Amino acid sequence: MSPASPPIRLRLPPACDRRRGAGATLAFVAACAVVQPTSAAGPTWQVPGGDAERGARWIREVGCAGCHTIPGIRGANANVGPPLTRIADRTYIAGMLRNTPENLVRWIRQPQSVVPGNAMPNMGLSEAQARDIAAYLYRLR
Repeated sequence: MSPASPPIRLRLPPACDRRRGAGATLAFVAACAVVQPTSAAGPTWQVPGGDAERGARWIREVGCAGCHTIPGIRGANANVGPPLTRIADRTYIAGMLRNTPENLVRWIRQPQSVVPGNAMPNMGLSEAQARDIAAYLYRLR
């Protein structure tokens, strides 16, 4: 018989650690481990087929600046929607979706399908336009 293995100790980030007590479930602990960035700066997302320079152009042309504060976009200082400052470092999009390239593209294209009745309208963007915009937004750290 082999000697007993030492217990596995999982060190959770402070946000997850607060709920570690009796109310924490294995699923919660696993979710915390999955959504945490791999480094202090967070993951660096790549958007397949996305071009950040085109994304900046689409942001200006579509009118995102009318609702959002967006670093690097002239005149994007609005307060209707949330500021998109450091969106690349956020864990969630719209408080509902994990912040991944696929989910950000989905949110940009069809926010009403994610959270019906929210303030962000469907803008009629193509998949390619949304990928470009997501590529730009993932530069915001």
